[in-house]
This record gives sequence, C-alpha cells and structure tokens, in this order.
Amino acid sequence: MPDISILTQRPNSFASPKRIQPTNSLVITQVPRNFFQPSILDALRDHFATYGEINQWVPIASFSRIILVYYSEDSAELAKNACDPLILAPPRRTPTILRVYRSEPNPIFSSSSPTIDENLLRPPPIEKNFLISPPGSPPVGWEQIREDPPNATPLADDLIAALRKLKLQERRSSREVLLEPEDGVGVGVYVEDCDMIDDAAEEEDWEYGCPSPATLRWKPVATAMPPLRVR
Repeated sequence: MPDISILTQRPNSFASPKRIQPTNSLVITQVPRNFFQPSILDALRDHFATYGEINQWVPIASFSRIILVYYSEDSAELAKNACDPLILAPPRRTPTILRVYRSEPNPIFSSSSPTIDENLLRPPPIEKNFLISPPGSPPVGWEQIREDPPNATPLADDLIAALRKLKLQERRSSREVLLEPEDGVGVGVYVEDCDMIDDAAEEEDWEYGCPSPATLRWKPVATAMPPLRVR
C-alpha cells in the first residue's frame, strides 16, 4: 500500500439529480499524470472495490481519468455518492481532489461472454490482406510461387472486330472516313483536318504570318435559331 491517504467527504455533499439513469460505470476525472503508477492505481482500485465487485478498471493517462465498471448498478451508485469528491493526500504535499461522475452503461465481460480482444477491430481476411499497401505480414506457411508469364493470347474477337470497323476506309482530300453508313442510313464517322492544305491550295502563294488558305475557305456552319414561342 503506498504512503497516501484516500479521504471521502460526507455523502451527498454534492447534490445528485432527482432523475438519473441507472448505470454500472463511473469516471474518475482530474487524475494527475504522476498518479498513474501501479502503487497509486492499486490503492484506488482497492478503495472502490469496497463498494462492490469491479468488472473493469481502465486507467487512461492521456485523458487524466479512470473508467471503472461494476457488476451491479447499486454498487456504482453507492461509490458515486460516497466518493464524489475523492481527496488524495500524499505526505507533505497538497491534497488532490478527484471528481467521480456517472458514465454510460457498459457491458459486463465474463468468462462466457466475448473477450475484450474480440470486440476490437480485427485484421482483414487473408484474401484482402495483400491488397493493402503496404501489405500485412504473410500467413504462417506461405511460400512464394512462380508467377505466370504475361498473356500472349491476342485480343478478344469482339475488340478486334470493333478496331477493324474504325480502320481508315477512305481518304477524301482532307477528310478521313472511319465509318461509312450502310446504304446511306446509319452513323458515319469522319475526321477532317481543317489545317490541311489541298493540292490546289499548295499552288497558291502564301506568306508567313498570313492566314492559311484552307482556313479562309473553311466557314463554320451557323447554328439554327431555336423556334420562338408565339404568344
């Protein structure tokens, strides 16, 4: 037992709300960081164990608090009323006052219920483990296998047929015919280079800095005006 005194004030010195939700969990707050050592934590646990059997005792130094879960809600309520506030009086040091608050109810862990580890986030299945970057450690008994060479088979038949349809069928001046509609019905695909100069245009004189003759001959098609609404 460490050389430290644990004192409690008169019960009900802090008024409790008239309507409270029954809970089996308490939170001890304002715990100094230097109190998170085994001797002091064991003394606090033994003190709260006098009010009932404790199921879980969780010190959280980073938040300066301790979470404890009783098996019984009555034990938690008794500890709350008797230990709020709780005074720790180390020798030749200023006493430290801790507050005890009710917390949300927590499940009771027993030998028949799932363990704490089973309620935590588990690694992904082996099938998905190697999709993570970087991948996790290989399972026990895993051996490197020789990979197959790259696929040497040609493209699929439907992809080859589609590429053949897009093949250049005819070149008309500066227009390339990729797909000609059958019997004048269907969709045609044409590619026209507006900057391309025809044979006749090559014979014309053209000076650097002047617009290209092919560009001068090309005129954009005007967009038709949408129909006006007659009132």
